[in-house]
Amino acid sequence: MCTTRGIPKSTKLGLIIGACLLSAPVLASELDALKQQVEDLQTRIKEVASKQSEWKQATSVVHLAGYGAVSYIDSEDSTGSFNQVQFAPIFHYQYEDLMMLESELEITVGPEGETETELEYLTLDLFLNDYAVLVAGKFLSPVGQFRQNLHPSWINKLPSAPPGFGHGGAAPVSDTGLQIRGGLPMGGMRGNYALYIANGPELELDGGEVHEILAEGRTRDIDGDKSVGGRFGLLPVPGLEVALSFVTGKAQDQTEVQPPQDYDVIGADFAWQWRDLELRGEYLRAEVAELPSVEGGEWQTWYTQASYKFLPGNFEGVIRYTDFDSPHADDDQKQWALGINYLFAANVIAKLAYESNDGQTGSATDDNRILAQIAYGF
Repeated sequence: MCTTRGIPKSTKLGLIIGACLLSAPVLASELDALKQQVEDLQTRIKEVASKQSEWKQATSVVHLAGYGAVSYIDSEDSTGSFNQVQFAPIFHYQYEDLMMLESELEITVGPEGETETELEYLTLDLFLNDYAVLVAGKFLSPVGQFRQNLHPSWINKLPSAPPGFGHGGAAPVSDTGLQIRGGLPMGGMRGNYALYIANGPELELDGGEVHEILAEGRTRDIDGDKSVGGRFGLLPVPGLEVALSFVTGKAQDQTEVQPPQDYDVIGADFAWQWRDLELRGEYLRAEVAELPSVEGGEWQTWYTQASYKFLPGNFEGVIRYTDFDSPHADDDQKQWALGINYLFAANVIAKLAYESNDGQTGSATDDNRILAQIAYGF
């Protein structure tokens, strides 16, 4: 370490000035070297960025959506409980304007606390043109509107599905096969369509009669006979849609003891929205033909629903009437459902509802219920 202690002031000043003059070329050269390093780094970054163009021209897009819900139900003949904890993530992976993979998982907590996971649907969607998409895989049934458009908890305006539109009802739940769907202009109107071919449903037999139609997108087809179905919708004026649906094919009993039985579904639905008022309704009839050794049956259900958002728009009132008839008296049900909702946001909703049920005395379909739910769509 250098020191100037004991040196006269005049001499000290000369030494300091001399040292600065001697070090100035060194500092200047270091600055020039550092400047050159920065310029070299900037040049390298530009070269790498010009070669790696994926960040500017992405060919794939990944999107996560879905919903979650927690529900509470208190029935007349059972203790109230928080009976639904549901998480349903929906994945979208799209490659350019050509292909998209779409899939929904349904993760729920069972009665004993176990986790149950199901693949609600998984499809590969090939965009053929502006008016047609080819869909392959397991897809929600396009028959009617409730299953494919309204069943997610944050979209459904009541905490429950209309009787007959769930598992074991008149409405098909899902299918596995090929589907082509899209929309197109029709003069001054618009239309939409969905046509599909899929594995046929299976039948659960009980005592020589059909107990239940199992139409839930199975990957096996016992009899090899495919079902064909679809839906055709028309939007004659803004805010109004009317549609017709159909399915035809064969259904085989799970034991494969009986021959396949004819299976047919017809349906109609409408939806109309005017300002804060929304009206919708749906009708479906599923029929399984009789055999000499097996009694067939007919499942029929319909509902109408009205909802209205009150000022300032956070509160919403809902009323729905449903009539479900099946070949089994203990499944028949007429239901009035009244609900009041509060929308914290367009995708965050809290619901409180009361169901007045009229079914066979002593059966669950005859129990009135109070339901509460909070749901979040993302």
